[in-house]
Amino acid sequence: MYLKVSAKILLSSVLIVIVYLTIALTWASLSVEYLLTEEAIANEESILTIKQNDILLKIKDPTFYEHAGLDLSQGQGLTTITSSLARDIFLFRVKLPGIKGSFQSFYRGVFNCCKKIDLGRDMMALILNKNLTKELQLQLYVSSSYMGSYDGRQIRGLPAAAETYFNKPLAELSDDEFIALVAMLKAPNYFHPEKGAKHLESRIYKIKKILAGTCKPDGWFDTEYKHCTSGA
Repeated sequence: MYLKVSAKILLSSVLIVIVYLTIALTWASLSVEYLLTEEAIANEESILTIKQNDILLKIKDPTFYEHAGLDLSQGQGLTTITSSLARDIFLFRVKLPGIKGSFQSFYRGVFNCCKKIDLGRDMMALILNKNLTKELQLQLYVSSSYMGSYDGRQIRGLPAAAETYFNKPLAELSDDEFIALVAMLKAPNYFHPEKGAKHLESRIYKIKKILAGTCKPDGWFDTEYKHCTSGA
C-alpha cells in the first residue's frame, strides 16, 4: 500500500513538472519575438578582444558555441551565458502586457523563490538560443550584465565597468584587469573592487590558476574553485 501511494505521488510530481515546463516553453516561444524587439542589439561585432573572449568563455561558459543553451561542463554549474541572459530578458528587463505579463510575473516569482532548482529558466534559454545567434547573445551579455554599484548607481556591462573601476576602455584593460571583471560576474557586489577587495583578490587568484591549467574545477558544479589555493 505504501509503495502504491509513493508511486502515485512520484507520478503526480513528474506530471506536474512536465506540465510546468511545457507551459514555460510555450510562453517563452510566444514572448521571445516581442522581448527581443525591445533589446538594443546593434550588430554581431564582438565588444571583446580575441584574448578577452577566450578568458571569459573559459571561465563562464566553456562550450558556449557548442551547446543549445544548456550545459553541464566541468566547472560550469547550472548556469550558461545563454541562461543568464534568458533570465534577464524574459523575466526582468521588459514588462510583458496582458496574459503574457501574468505568466511573466508568475515565472519571476518562481525564480526569485527557487532559483537553484527552477527549470523554467532552462526552457527560456532553449528558446533564446533558437532565436538569437551566439554572437548576439555574447554581445548582449557583455554589454548588459550587472557589474555592481558605484556611487549609488548600477553599473551595467563590462565596457561601463572598465571605465568605472579602471578609468580606461575595455579593449585597453590588462589581462589582470579584465580577469577582475570576469571574477566580479559571479557576485558583483561581493567581489567588488572596493567593497569586497579581499574576496575579489582571492577569486582572481583562483581564476588565474584555472586559466593557466594548474588547477581544474572539482566536478560539474564547482564554480567556487575553493581547492585552487596556493597548495593546490
